[in-house]
Amino acid sequence: MGADSRGGRRRDALRLGALLGGSGLVLITGCASMPDSGDVQVVKASPRADAQVRVHPVAPRKGAEAQDIIDGFLEAMTSDDADFATARAYLSPEKSRTWQPQKSTTVLAVAPTTSFQPQANASGQLGKGYLMSGTQIAKIDDQQAYQAVAPEDYRFPIHVSRQGGADGEWRIDSLPDGLVLGQSDFQRNYRPVNKYYFASGRNTVVADPVFIQQRMDPVTKMDPVTQSVKALLDGPTNWLKPVVESRFPSGTALAKGVTSLTVDDRDVLKVPLNEKAANAGHAQCRKMAAQIMFTLKDLSAVRVAQIELQRPDGSQLCMLADGQEKEYASDQSAAGAKQYFVNEKNQLAVLNANDKETAVPEPVPGPMGTGQLPVGGIAVARDERTAAAVSTDSAKLYVEPVTMSGDIVQPVYISRGKLQHDRLTAPSWDGRGDLWFADRDLAGPALLRRPAGQELPQKVTIAPGLDGARIHSVKVAADGTRIALLLAKGGKTTLYIGRVERTGTQSDPVVSVDGLLPAAPQMVDVKAVSWAGPSRLVVVGRESGGVEQVRYIQTDGSTSASSVLPGLNQVVSIAASNNEGQPLVAHSTTDGIVRLPTGATWQMVVGVGKGTSPVYPG
Repeated sequence: MGADSRGGRRRDALRLGALLGGSGLVLITGCASMPDSGDVQVVKASPRADAQVRVHPVAPRKGAEAQDIIDGFLEAMTSDDADFATARAYLSPEKSRTWQPQKSTTVLAVAPTTSFQPQANASGQLGKGYLMSGTQIAKIDDQQAYQAVAPEDYRFPIHVSRQGGADGEWRIDSLPDGLVLGQSDFQRNYRPVNKYYFASGRNTVVADPVFIQQRMDPVTKMDPVTQSVKALLDGPTNWLKPVVESRFPSGTALAKGVTSLTVDDRDVLKVPLNEKAANAGHAQCRKMAAQIMFTLKDLSAVRVAQIELQRPDGSQLCMLADGQEKEYASDQSAAGAKQYFVNEKNQLAVLNANDKETAVPEPVPGPMGTGQLPVGGIAVARDERTAAAVSTDSAKLYVEPVTMSGDIVQPVYISRGKLQHDRLTAPSWDGRGDLWFADRDLAGPALLRRPAGQELPQKVTIAPGLDGARIHSVKVAADGTRIALLLAKGGKTTLYIGRVERTGTQSDPVVSVDGLLPAAPQMVDVKAVSWAGPSRLVVVGRESGGVEQVRYIQTDGSTSASSVLPGLNQVVSIAASNNEGQPLVAHSTTDGIVRLPTGATWQMVVGVGKGTSPVYPG
């Protein structure tokens, strides 16, 4: 039996012993029988993340073999003991001093395996070499930002040697900085949190997702609330930084010695800041507090009724009550937004909350609802006063009011594409009032933006380019700083998130999309996408070798087992609101237009053949 199998079984024994020895063990009982024959089955990691389960690492035993040292170290990396003290016990004295677990976290599909690889360490010292390997799916950098990657091989050498001579104990003397965790261990130890910053030059906030420790951070010894505030004060992640700004003065941090922020019996959170923030004005301070209030909304276990920012001496800078931060939200209309679709007569119509399959949804006023202007792909402005639609042949783009009747105006853009699928995509509105769409004309493909209040669309540069891919769908975020693009190439359609950068002057702005990142690299084909919150998307697609799914994906590409939604066949479009309490709406060629209320199953509201293209404003 090889070293890999021995290592896997040893690791499982350590995990079992750690769990049984934990003081917070929860026993799950049920009917089961104990097999009395058959081979032992190796279990690499728990099948799902469970925040209530904790792994208590086991220190190396005296006289442990080299393989046991490797296995024990890999297991200790999955724990959250202070400063990874137990994990460091498996390292040589020098490596224990220099190892930096906080530098990065590599996430593998399952826990890493090891195999024996004869080698010497970097200094030529003899010992035993091992290869740590697995399938990498993501990496967390030192800013706690998650970046999903297409599944790829991960291989890294580890070296062990005897410390103190031939009879000394085996210890690891060469290994990479950072942590290497299987996905289930990562989800058990970490949780996503959105930090919030202001869009550059605007008073609306943008979500910046990061991951923090579920419980105490082993390095900083901070609880989740304090981790979240510290991460916010540390500033935006490198990817988002070019398009946002913080209202905290440069250099602002928690006051010296603050490692815990607690909510008092009046649900007030007091946040002592260092001297850099001591002279912030009242208006600026309220925006600083709003950034914290938005950020802490993701910590559902914490109820904060009021935030009080303090100077280093404990005096009050300002206070902000729960709810007052909403004036800085990027989508003010999300709470009561209606659901729209195109009916069988190519009219823009409204789905009411109580619509059933037999109900007749009401067309909107104006040319798009009366039938004067038959429409295809649509987008309703976030104030629900105006709509944009492409013609049924996808050649022309119109912008018309939907609150009053009127004559048809001229199209604001005409594509010269020869075939329908070489013409215009459905449009999308951001929270600034700008209208986005793409022209897929083979002779001159372009991403375009029609600025609010202006007639002529402008071309938007995509850096460094699309490398032959064609834009299949455009969905811009309410904050106007991020854009989701479905890009088609080689018979596959993939999802990317881009950063919307605005430079130049107010009279001569230059808008570009930069920093394209794959948002669903685990999916080989994505059919539809919609924004579903500040940093969340709902997508329709399939993984390699899998079936089509409807699921939630964070903009950084992270997912969880609970993000998969109830099955639905032949989905061609999907729509979600930034208000997570409103139902998803989808168009299925086999079921018609359906809705998914919270905690329910899909419900048909418009029969097959009676409507297409459901959308929320945006």
